[in-house]
Amino acid sequence: MVSGVQMLAFMGVVLLAAMVPGPDFIIVTHHAAVSGRRAGVAAGLGIASGVFVWAVVAALGVASLLAASAIAFTVVKLIGAVYLGYLGLKALIGAWRRGEKVQVKAQFTATGAGVAFRQGLVTNLLNPKCAVFFVALMPQFLSSTPHVGETLLLSALAVLVSAVWFSVLANLVGLLKRFFTSPKVRKVLDSVTGTILVAFGIKIALD
Repeated sequence: MVSGVQMLAFMGVVLLAAMVPGPDFIIVTHHAAVSGRRAGVAAGLGIASGVFVWAVVAALGVASLLAASAIAFTVVKLIGAVYLGYLGLKALIGAWRRGEKVQVKAQFTATGAGVAFRQGLVTNLLNPKCAVFFVALMPQFLSSTPHVGETLLLSALAVLVSAVWFSVLANLVGLLKRFFTSPKVRKVLDSVTGTILVAFGIKIALD
């Protein structure tokens, strides 16, 4: 069985990885800033659900096939890059139209919790680096012949850490919703978010 020390070490590594600014961080921050804490937390829970999927498939050896197959890795990578680019362009178009004082329903305009959850989940699942991360991490904390209980325990811990971190992030950003939803700030926020998401998409595609 996994010891208490191993569990704490595993949770620490997952937390550090979650705290590194990336597509997941941007998605949660933007939803919380624009739509409030509820949408931000929903996006975070979507990401945590994606983490659970990657942790389980890595423990079962499925993700290692993705990591080992150049073709499969490239396909997932390109789909993820296109999705991030799509979200980024939507945000940029929303910022441009907002600057033109045209009222539109952009991708990031006051989305509900369901949409936020789906975007968080898809963004995480289409990031092949998550597969590589868990393929490298999980075996370090599992026995040579791990049983289902160990796999589910570590997967649950990864979900717990991710959900707590992104919920805290969403609540902190959500406190400033009134500031972020002013027209001028929203234009800047959409522009910055869109640019970063497009940049992440390009980086993932070329990496």
